[in-house]
Amino acid sequence: MALSIHQQICRSFSQRVGTSTCQSCQFSTSQTLHEVRKLMRMRIVDNSAIGKAAAQIGKPPKVIHVYNKRQVGFLGDKVLVTVKGEMKKAYIVGLRQKQLPNVPRMDTNNIVLVDDKGDPLGTRVMVPIPSALRGKGGDLTKILSLATKFV
Repeated sequence: MALSIHQQICRSFSQRVGTSTCQSCQFSTSQTLHEVRKLMRMRIVDNSAIGKAAAQIGKPPKVIHVYNKRQVGFLGDKVLVTVKGEMKKAYIVGLRQKQLPNVPRMDTNNIVLVDDKGDPLGTRVMVPIPSALRGKGGDLTKILSLATKFV
């Protein structure tokens, strides 16, 4: 079956960029954002039961609200995520976006789940935590007490 020239262009463009094209073949050349905004996928780095179950089925949590004025999450901010159909609160403990000087940049966007009172759902944090979070205070002190490694 022969493809039209338009379909061939769409297919080659989607293979080169790594994205799928929509039905109307309107090309999108915008770069991916490394900021934490709504509907962004995160990675749970504590050993909570719901986090492990979500990782096993391959459904990462998605941000549905950022608790700050700009609606862009930064290191130490509180976010609301959906995990396996449930809404949970979490703190951002690692980011891919550009950081302040002397704050490490992570490979993934990491969160630690907390309950409504601010207590962590897990008992251990599996990845190194930036030591810049130590000065933030608040509910982060409970998360920092679970961490074993700091960078």
